[in-house]
Amino acid sequence: MEGELTIDMRSSANPVAIGTPGDPMTHRQIMQTLAGLLASLFVAILSSTIVSNALPTIIADLHAGQTAYSWVITANLLAITVATPIWGKLSDLVDRKLLVQLSLVVFVTGSVVAALSVDTGQLIAARVVQGIGSGGITALTQTVLAVMVSPRERGRYTGYMSGLFAIGTVLGPLLGGAIVDTTWLGWRWCFAVGIPVAAVASVVLQKTMKLPTIKRRVSVDWLGALLIAASTSLLLIWISFAGNRYPWISWPTVMLAGGGIALGALLVLVESKTAEPVIPLHLFRNRTVALAIAASLVVGVAMYAGTTFLNQYFQLARDESPVAAGLHTLPMIFSLAIVSLCSGRIITKTGRWKPILLIGSAFTLAGVVLLGTARTDTNYAQLMLYMFLLGAGIGMTMQNLILAVQNQVRIEDIGAASATVAFTRSLGGAIGVAALGAIMATRIGHYTDTGLAHLGIRGNRSAASATLPNMSGLPGPVRAVVESAYGHGIADVFLCTTPLVALALIAVVFIREVPLRTTVMTPVAEPVR
Repeated sequence: MEGELTIDMRSSANPVAIGTPGDPMTHRQIMQTLAGLLASLFVAILSSTIVSNALPTIIADLHAGQTAYSWVITANLLAITVATPIWGKLSDLVDRKLLVQLSLVVFVTGSVVAALSVDTGQLIAARVVQGIGSGGITALTQTVLAVMVSPRERGRYTGYMSGLFAIGTVLGPLLGGAIVDTTWLGWRWCFAVGIPVAAVASVVLQKTMKLPTIKRRVSVDWLGALLIAASTSLLLIWISFAGNRYPWISWPTVMLAGGGIALGALLVLVESKTAEPVIPLHLFRNRTVALAIAASLVVGVAMYAGTTFLNQYFQLARDESPVAAGLHTLPMIFSLAIVSLCSGRIITKTGRWKPILLIGSAFTLAGVVLLGTARTDTNYAQLMLYMFLLGAGIGMTMQNLILAVQNQVRIEDIGAASATVAFTRSLGGAIGVAALGAIMATRIGHYTDTGLAHLGIRGNRSAASATLPNMSGLPGPVRAVVESAYGHGIADVFLCTTPLVALALIAVVFIREVPLRTTVMTPVAEPVR
């Protein structure tokens, strides 16, 4: 293939180029390939968010209960989180173009089965397959961009990914609600709508993607991959159901949380002795990489908290419809998209990335602190400012933390490093949202009981927090109490996030800024800092 670079990775040393690399890709060539990557990433994001407003209809049509409702979401999230680092490591070992195409095939297969499901068992299994494909798309999109574009020029392109993530996050629930409300479509189109887009993306990438091929005589760390899957799954299952299906302090907690921690410790031991670990532990000896990964975990908590709990705030504390609630969160989404694009261009122009991370972390902290003061009657203009700050902060940090890591690692570790950042962000979001959701339920129960007591009504905290209330069926005074409780309880969630975001800001302060490379290849190993 013209312009192709073959890299020999038969030893543990840095890769050696065989042959002559072609000219750097032009902006037009990059954008052509990026169009296929972004289309793939968009359907992966959409598949995770489109079911949120459609699930009540889906579960009712399949005659299932609350357990199936939870697992349709949890199974997909588990698969994405577990699969991301595995795909990332594979991209350092075998042909990346082949892996991108394979992840799209897996995603489409899961989507077809989900659209044709006749019971929730099939649907949950299909969501697992979808999640495996989505995890591959998420990890490989970052890796492919890293091998196409030098760190110095990468900022202008990563902004597109942040913007697309924001759009997919808000568009998914709106589109899902519209599909189930359209009688001639039906809920199955929630899973089928992404199939033609994925097919077009596959064709575009087949024609436009020209990447270095890899020759590397190594074995895949399947034991490490298995341990990642097992330990992460146990922890996510525990955090998803603790406080709801069983108490936080109980035998299921001991078995699930204890088992997850034990397997995680075994994973560290295995990865330290494996020649090609799924998560290379030597990355964490680099201060910039370690701090960026830690900060990314917190960014995941803040990002998922914003997209999850703000929708509930507008629906339950301010009595908005699901579609209206999604529209009311647009200030956060638009600021995330626009600021990420602008910050990426600034980084490309100046070569400086740490000031952007510092400002972004400060904005994120300000956003969660101010949202922690919100109540059911807070002026919407104020809420717009609070959401703008949160969105802008996430837009400045989310992709640029990955850029900071990619700038510090060698080309043979680029896939594993990029996927590790994405993995920690997803893991932080999943665990954070589940834990914060439990806190929210407790606080809402407390505020409801207190408000009802003022009305002379004896409250029931467990009943108030276990199920979503039917606001239209409540008497006026009681409804006002419940709406106030949700407004105050959801605000407490953001206050609980504040210490974590403050720690992320401290981590960014101590990150050592290294000038962005102007080439994709790293001629020598980066020094340990």
